[in-house]
Amino acid sequence: MSQPLQGKVALVAGATRGAGRGIAVELGAAGATVYVTGRSTRARRSEYDRPETVEDTADLVTAAGGQGIAVPTDHLDPAQVRTLVDRIADEQGRLDILVNDIWGGEHLFEWDSPVWEHDLDNGLRLLRLAIETHAITSHHALPLLLRRPGGLVVEMTDGTDAYNRVNYRLSFFYDLAKTSVIRMAFALGHELGPRGATAVALTPGWLRSEMMLDNFGVREDNWRDALDRVPHFAISETPHYVGRAVAALGADPEVARWNGASLDSGSLARTYGFTDLDGSRPDAWRYMVDVQDAGKPADVTGYR
Repeated sequence: MSQPLQGKVALVAGATRGAGRGIAVELGAAGATVYVTGRSTRARRSEYDRPETVEDTADLVTAAGGQGIAVPTDHLDPAQVRTLVDRIADEQGRLDILVNDIWGGEHLFEWDSPVWEHDLDNGLRLLRLAIETHAITSHHALPLLLRRPGGLVVEMTDGTDAYNRVNYRLSFFYDLAKTSVIRMAFALGHELGPRGATAVALTPGWLRSEMMLDNFGVREDNWRDALDRVPHFAISETPHYVGRAVAALGADPEVARWNGASLDSGSLARTYGFTDLDGSRPDAWRYMVDVQDAGKPADVTGYR
């Protein structure tokens, strides 16, 4: 199997589960050495109290063909992030790909709750987890990434710039968090571009994460059983799909063409030719506009 990222070093910050895990595994499949971070470990769970651990993710990276290295890290703690980056510098002497996927806010936002009714402490905690963590990580990691030309920063979010610009996203705090990350990539593009590196914002579509599958009472092998209750879930994708998007970006010698841009897994699949695990190419954000938001019956014909 081709490993175009052989010899490359990546840091996937927030890789315990979901998109972060999928990205880490696909970077490993492409041959990269991948440092994976998170707060859920085999010794101690985060407040999510879920079974996925950062060590499990590292094992999956190695099994996929790369080298997975788990480093439990709280990205709200600058000292921990500095120690993490120092370790990567000492052990590898380089950092080629930084994926900022830190989140942790599913239990903190309230759907369709206006800012004056939303729990303030939860909202502010969400913003810290979604925005401050990314800034802290970039602050400490980018000097290492800039040691060599061609570095890539991927800011993970929910929604494209075009979609989020005209759609209210669940709540004031969630909306602010996800649109802010897109702007982070734009700003980083201006700062990194002249120095030989690239920054992009990237969103998956409707993600079949571990938590989403649990919420719908299904597994990956029978996820279609949820379509009777949630028909538009037919457009959903595995975390590996956006992982393959990151791997394709990391291997693209002309990745600078995307600098500062807002990207999504479906459009990149058309550009780079990768597929999801089942061989399909879900185009969720085009589907959202054309079908779901338009009030049409669920029909993924032409969208995957």
